[in-house]
Amino acid sequence: MMCGMGHITKNSWVPSVPLRVSAEGVELAALLLGADGRVRGDADMVFDGQPVHPSGAVRHEPASLVLVLHEVEAAVERIVVAGSAGAGVLSAVAPDGEAVASCSVTGAPDAAAVTFGEFFRESGGWKFGGTGRGYASGLAGLVTEFGIEVAEEEPAVAGPVPLTGVVKVPGQAPPADGELVEPVSAEPVPVAVPAGPFPPADRPYEPAEGWTFGPVFEPYVVEGLGNDVIALDDRVGDGPVLVELAHEGRGYVGLFTLDRRNKDEVDFLFNDLLPDFVGGAVARVPKGRPLRMRLSADNRWIMRVKPLAAARRLEGTLHGHGPAALIYLGNGADLRVDFKGRQEDGGGYIGIQSYGVGGRTGGRLPDMDLLLNETGSLHQTVPVPRGPQLLSLRAEGAWTFTVKELSDRP
Repeated sequence: MMCGMGHITKNSWVPSVPLRVSAEGVELAALLLGADGRVRGDADMVFDGQPVHPSGAVRHEPASLVLVLHEVEAAVERIVVAGSAGAGVLSAVAPDGEAVASCSVTGAPDAAAVTFGEFFRESGGWKFGGTGRGYASGLAGLVTEFGIEVAEEEPAVAGPVPLTGVVKVPGQAPPADGELVEPVSAEPVPVAVPAGPFPPADRPYEPAEGWTFGPVFEPYVVEGLGNDVIALDDRVGDGPVLVELAHEGRGYVGLFTLDRRNKDEVDFLFNDLLPDFVGGAVARVPKGRPLRMRLSADNRWIMRVKPLAAARRLEGTLHGHGPAALIYLGNGADLRVDFKGRQEDGGGYIGIQSYGVGGRTGGRLPDMDLLLNETGSLHQTVPVPRGPQLLSLRAEGAWTFTVKELSDRP
């Protein structure tokens, strides 16, 4: 078996931007490995039957994997890309369409699965190297080598082993005899937000009554064209703040907080290719120094920094498109989520994280509850804890939320 690199050399640096990894005609899987070269558990395998890693950093989408290297947990040292085929050409493409890594695997006709290559950490960044190792035992034999426990032996089949035959993901059990099944009511389906004039009009600054989390200050507004570094002045005290960003037209936009060394921190605020992007996120102003952010943008943009109390209220029915920061002040509730996904293919990621901030005024965010972590269009209901709650939403498309508040029972 041979792994030949295309226009780059082996073990080449790759940028820490969202990468779309694909190999035509090959179903791919990703294995997130620790320093010992093994997974920490079954959740560290991402494939079509388990499409999103709990961290959200690696996702499986139709015909590709999406790797957000900035979001990969510190405990993960390597990400192995494998496929249910004995040969193929793997490529990793950046948001601007440039291929930043490629690997051609040929030979070994008896191989039913192969590791194409791996992304690995080095000197604070990421590199890619081709491996091209084949497995006659198929994907089941491949993943076992990295610590995945295969639930049961699969019958021998001719040709490539489908990824869905490796890990059994439980579905919803059918209702028992005589059990009544509540009919599903028709809910509004979100529609794509049409492009409008730029910059979009600002929402009125109406602080939510009873919200105490985060510093209070006059909103900060800055706009520009292309890449920039934004530093808040001393008007903004330390603690969590709301950052809203709009980017005109098509193209890439990314926003990253900078650490004391003036380098990108591990997480990002925005990292998107949505046309006419409008989004909201939570950033933390560090104690004793201003918040500095690096903006990567192809076109015109406008940024508004506000107190968290100015975030959109989650109540009734709420429509949106892309990432958002929301606040919820009611009792425990059922949240109906209607997600349309990307306009071109219905794919895309949606994740909701919830933070209980009752009794807090500032400091770091409390422990997070993961409410939703999925890909593709969906219609689901998830529970929301009693408020006050700060919700961080990442979505690659249009969404509609409908809140059904529960009665206030002890």
